[in-house]
Amino acid sequence: MACPFFMPIEKLENGAWAFPARLPLGCGWSGHCTAPGHEHELPSQEELQQFCNLGYAQACGRLPRDRAWDSVRFGARLAPAQEGSDRRIHVRYVCERAHLPVEHGSLEFVPDRAQWLTQHPDGRVQRMAECFVASYIERKRDQLPQPVAS
Repeated sequence: MACPFFMPIEKLENGAWAFPARLPLGCGWSGHCTAPGHEHELPSQEELQQFCNLGYAQACGRLPRDRAWDSVRFGARLAPAQEGSDRRIHVRYVCERAHLPVEHGSLEFVPDRAQWLTQHPDGRVQRMAECFVASYIERKRDQLPQPVAS
């Protein structure tokens, strides 16, 4: 579950997480804050590790009291190609408040074309989904069937 106000930009290669692949976005990310009044502020390394990449950041001084979500969670599965269509990655998301789902839905990504068929209307959640899918593809690369050359 990532903080809903976190805008991930690039992979954070020097994070101190014990199991980075278990992080909500598939690995640690650096980025900036989008909380009202703190737009584009760069969190410290400690804040990235304790709040931004994990969500439920009650101790974060940037977290607005009035907010719809505390965290965003993702999951994915690869759907095999059907006759006449590309394989797709189905991404499920859940936006939570007080550890309860507030919003949920599905997004679809076509890895062979690097194209989103459905996107989230909130740019922060969409960017998190993009980071999650990039990590997912990297982890599953040897399990993903390669496109057939024509």
